[in-house]
Amino acid sequence: MKIAVCVKQVPDAEARLRIRGDGAWIEEEGVTFVLNETDTYAVEEALQIAERTGGEVIAFCLGPERAREAVRKVLALGAARAVFLSDPALLGGDALATGRALAAAIRAEGVDLVLTGSASTDLGFAATGSVIAGELGWPHAWLVVGVELAEDRKSVRVTREMESGMNESSRIALPAVLQVQGGINQPRYASLKGIMAAKRKEIRDVAAGDLGIDPSRLGRAGSRLETVSVALPVSGREVEWIEGDAAAVAAVLVTKLEQEAKVLR
Repeated sequence: MKIAVCVKQVPDAEARLRIRGDGAWIEEEGVTFVLNETDTYAVEEALQIAERTGGEVIAFCLGPERAREAVRKVLALGAARAVFLSDPALLGGDALATGRALAAAIRAEGVDLVLTGSASTDLGFAATGSVIAGELGWPHAWLVVGVELAEDRKSVRVTREMESGMNESSRIALPAVLQVQGGINQPRYASLKGIMAAKRKEIRDVAAGDLGIDPSRLGRAGSRLETVSVALPVSGREVEWIEGDAAAVAAVLVTKLEQEAKVLR
């Protein structure tokens, strides 16, 4: 059984960020980049399924050359090999262009199951997995908190976390694409043996021309969404003391909630 797991490298959540001069992205120099948090759960789920079935985990990553470090980490965790799409013509795209490129690379490997994280911590579109499924024409499930492979390996029973707090259980035919939720498992740490073994594992570089897709549909050229500007959250430190008895304070609070915060009507 071949299992694809899609991963992304993102800025460390603890990093101190600065906006780039053109205002369209962060200044990356000096920023630590790490493997996207929910992708670590997708990697762990893929490894567990492979261990139960004797299958093979293949990591797929689209990103700049620095993201090769994230690919190496997935190999150190136990993935058998990786496919890396770092061609500049593929970079800077939205979820549609990115998912389209990843789907083409995945199709060429003939996998049975694709796992991704629920969303990236930098852009948070949560759409790449569904785009991959759409491009491949495969069933898709999001916010997956449980995966059980059928004995015949032709389907999976998927448990999804619903908005109401309830869980939904479905059986989905393979091949399929699943976006897993954080907390579905306990991600492992790479061992020294795994780190050493990763140095010998294959990372196959794939260029835009290898995908068989019109270049106008890839990267920034193939995107329908353009990031115009980004900004750091505005933090305020103003404190207003409201004096008086309980009735007077409550009256002032209600007025402010209605007129300033506009949360009461």
